[in-house]
Amino acid sequence: MKLTTLLENTACGPELRADHGLSLYLETPRHRVLFDMGPNGDFAVNAAALGIDLRQADVAILSHGHYDHGGGLRTFLTLNDHTPVCIHEGAFAEHFARTHSGGLRDIGLDPALRDFRDRFAVTRGITRIDDELLLFDGAEDTGNFMAASASLLERGADGELRADTFDHEQNLLVTAEGKSVVIAGCAHRGVVAIRDRAAALLGRAPDVVVGGFHLFELPAGDPAADALIDRTGAALAEGETIYYTGHCTGEYALSRLKGILGGRLHRFCGGESAEL
Repeated sequence: MKLTTLLENTACGPELRADHGLSLYLETPRHRVLFDMGPNGDFAVNAAALGIDLRQADVAILSHGHYDHGGGLRTFLTLNDHTPVCIHEGAFAEHFARTHSGGLRDIGLDPALRDFRDRFAVTRGITRIDDELLLFDGAEDTGNFMAASASLLERGADGELRADTFDHEQNLLVTAEGKSVVIAGCAHRGVVAIRDRAAALLGRAPDVVVGGFHLFELPAGDPAADALIDRTGAALAEGETIYYTGHCTGEYALSRLKGILGGRLHRFCGGESAEL
């Protein structure tokens, strides 16, 4: 399997664009999978520069309802007029981030994207696409790893704002060529919880986990933040799973995790490919 990072916070070359967001392209024996579309159309610009034809994608997946993963959805739907997008039923809820000043910033999807509802394959729970691809939500955070996303909110059905439960977050489990790969967007429910949920579905730990770990908001050097990062690293160190991360993990957390996981943790950047 070949994974190419179409877009993330950094770029591997001056000809490529970088944004706060994520877009991945996975080539398996059966499929060409677009996973997330970044905050705008830059993922498509990078795909063209890398020689990737997004019209050939036969599966598209939106990991959750935040703009930095779904802002480029309109671009994809315009470029590719036939491939459905697997999107969780909760993705179009209202999502917000609390700012340092105490205000709110809208981080949800553009409501006008609902106009493309005929192109959406709406998901919840476990959705098996075929023998290679399975989507799952509901990773149970038993270790309070979601504390790293404490500033993120959603508006409930009653109209009240509350802490985001990330029920709208889904992850991809790929089984092909004798390997299992988990792809997450931001792992808001905790990368440990997502890995463990995949392991329960597989009956064994996945070989590879890819995605942002959403630790970048934790203040560097804060004892509670360092303890959460270190606890995450210690849990990830169990077993032999290999990790690829970037985007919302944050440089400080990534460096600290690297000290725990060593060569089992890899940093991805925009334009880079890896054989999984």
